[in-house]
Amino acid sequence: MKISREIKVGILFLVSLALLIWGYNFLKGKNIFKKERVFYAVYNDIDGLTKSNIISIQGLKVGQVNDVYFDQSNIGKIIVELAISSDFPIPKNSIARIFSSGLMGSKEVTIVIGNQKELALNGDTLLSEIEGSLKDEVNRQVQPLKKKAEELMSSIDSMVTIFQTIFNSNARNDLANSFDNISKTLHNLQHSSSKMDTLITDEADRLSSIIGHIESISKNLDENEGNITNILANFSNMSDSLAKADVAGTFSSVRQSMNDLQQIMQRISNGEGTVGKLLKNDSLYFHLEKSASDLNRLLEDIKLNPKRYVKISIF
Repeated sequence: MKISREIKVGILFLVSLALLIWGYNFLKGKNIFKKERVFYAVYNDIDGLTKSNIISIQGLKVGQVNDVYFDQSNIGKIIVELAISSDFPIPKNSIARIFSSGLMGSKEVTIVIGNQKELALNGDTLLSEIEGSLKDEVNRQVQPLKKKAEELMSSIDSMVTIFQTIFNSNARNDLANSFDNISKTLHNLQHSSSKMDTLITDEADRLSSIIGHIESISKNLDENEGNITNILANFSNMSDSLAKADVAGTFSSVRQSMNDLQQIMQRISNGEGTVGKLLKNDSLYFHLEKSASDLNRLLEDIKLNPKRYVKISIF
């Protein structure tokens, strides 16, 4: 059977078209001869993710992004269609995380495998997450440093203002005078220290003697510790005896005796009783004086004329 030229051209066109389609998809990373599973993820911001970006699981490429479009039913949300060509089991709570795969900021989607036993089916929506880019990480690390630097600059400005306020011409003069006074004080202290050194040198012998006396006293106290203990014990016993004695009653008796003596002296002073009359009555004094005088004359007369008073008879 002879095949016409037109049929040959048609077959060649179809084969070429098939190869073209296969080659185009192959270049895009799609294998049209292998069945794919499609999952979806919803984001607020895809951070530059585009079609044909790689999808990986634990660093191994398993598919690519089929499409990216806005959600018509939820304004502000972006739907990403994920085509997975691998038959790797994906739990239902797995996360589709967008991250930067290089320093140039190219984006990829990695599937963070969840821990549920229930697997995601074709057409299910996975959880979504965006990993910070290198720029975001740098900004996040630098932001606290920037804030601290701004606070430091503000503090430096405040310090400069304070220094400018403090160190004006008057303050500088006062500061100079203060340093001058400090210098004079240090000089006086040095002079006093020199005098003290001289005094200690001159009085070294006396100080040595005083220290020797103190050591001697300390030695004597140490040697007489037993006697001192006995003395303190005696004082303690004496204090105990005084505490036990009826000191109050003794003082009361003494007070009563003093009162009685005072009354006797008062009566004598008033001329009452024999002693009082003796002290107050002059006639007794004169009688005693006259009697003493008469007795004295009598004794003189006896000495002069003993025969008048004494008669001696032998027989």
